[in-house]
Amino acid sequence: MSRGGSPRRRQMARTQPKITLSPSRDLPFDQLRLSQSNVRRIKSGESIPELAEDIARLGLLQSLNVRPILDADGKETDLFEIPAGGRRFRALERLVKQKRLAKDALIPCIVQPADRAILAEDDSFAENARREALHPLDQFRAMQAMADKGEDIETIAANCFVTPAVVRQRLKLASVSPTLHQVYADDGMSLEQLMAFTVTDDHARQEQVFEMLRTGYNMSPAFIRQKLTENSVRAVDKRVRFVTVDAYVAAGGGVVRDLFERDDGGWLTDPPLLDRLVDEKLAAEAERIGGEGWKWVEAAIDIPWSAGRDLRRIPGEDVPISAEEQERLTRLEADAEELSSEWSDADNVPDEIHASLEAIDAEIGAISDRPQIFNPAEIAIAGAFVSIEHDGSLRVERGFVRPDDEPKRKARMIAAWTPTPPRMPATPGMRRPWVAARPGRAARILTTRRKMQGSSRCPTASCRT
Repeated sequence: MSRGGSPRRRQMARTQPKITLSPSRDLPFDQLRLSQSNVRRIKSGESIPELAEDIARLGLLQSLNVRPILDADGKETDLFEIPAGGRRFRALERLVKQKRLAKDALIPCIVQPADRAILAEDDSFAENARREALHPLDQFRAMQAMADKGEDIETIAANCFVTPAVVRQRLKLASVSPTLHQVYADDGMSLEQLMAFTVTDDHARQEQVFEMLRTGYNMSPAFIRQKLTENSVRAVDKRVRFVTVDAYVAAGGGVVRDLFERDDGGWLTDPPLLDRLVDEKLAAEAERIGGEGWKWVEAAIDIPWSAGRDLRRIPGEDVPISAEEQERLTRLEADAEELSSEWSDADNVPDEIHASLEAIDAEIGAISDRPQIFNPAEIAIAGAFVSIEHDGSLRVERGFVRPDDEPKRKARMIAAWTPTPPRMPATPGMRRPWVAARPGRAARILTTRRKMQGSSRCPTASCRT
């Protein structure tokens, strides 16, 4: 036998008929009818209204598959049935009913012969079952391409029938390292793991963490986030609350956010800058407190509990609450109780409600924590500690006398005196642990707010693929 096969086989190869595709025709819409041969019966995925809007904006991107309808004698009529393309037909029908499309508008169709040996159900099944959905990574890149060509997030969201939050998520996923994109495309990581890598924009760091974890036993999304943010500072850190994120950003600091999990404000990426801002603000507060006349002021992020152990505490006298303050306190409590009753059982409490409760709590604390009046003679020999509370508020503890500053004749130093108002106004919202606040007021509001925060669930935005 020769290398090219027998002469008869070569002849058969030359004479094998070529495939002939069905012709395309533009048919009036009012000549088209849905076919009972369409195998799609259950609604799935994109709705007809959304598809109609897509067709109105983009046009009909895929022709309808039709066959001539035969009369009782088996002859072709001027009507055509649609075994494949029923959803597109319903979307076009919706546009006609809305008078946005003429009822005799020409519709591009692939016309199959009426006597075709292949069943209409075969056409419908093939079109619906053999198409391949777009890979999620292709979706991310497609939206990135739209954004790169000038479309804003709101426009992309409207055109793709998703929310702006979903668009931001997909753009964030598109910004991950191309190396990790390829791993994801090759099924080397899950979508949830890819989401975790978005907490940093540093591709080198993303790849470094991936290489470090890929050979280990823990590649959970939570552990990935932990490793990527281990050199950052959480936005809920008391130092951040003390200086505020806005002040940190204004000084040139960066913040990264997690668009897929609740991140409580994200992570600050420049800890040295944060520390400098904290030191500067603490020094300014210490200078202000020192202006009240104290002999010394010691300021630090945290003051150890033993700092005042060997120091004498001088007594002070609370400034009485005024009638106006008492009236304001009553109104604040009523507002807090009203908000609590309205939102305490809600699954999702809006951020503005949390903000309102925090503002109420701060004002109640400012009124309830009464400023104190000290003997000027004792102020001259005593000092104060300045630190940061867990919630970021300033903590000032006044009235500590060091042993070296004790007068030789104490009676002379603490002679009879008449309390006078403090020379410096009290810091709004300042917490003074040694001042007995009115029982149950700020504490009750704070408990309400924490309860509501605990019941609130920020919905995790998942990428709809």
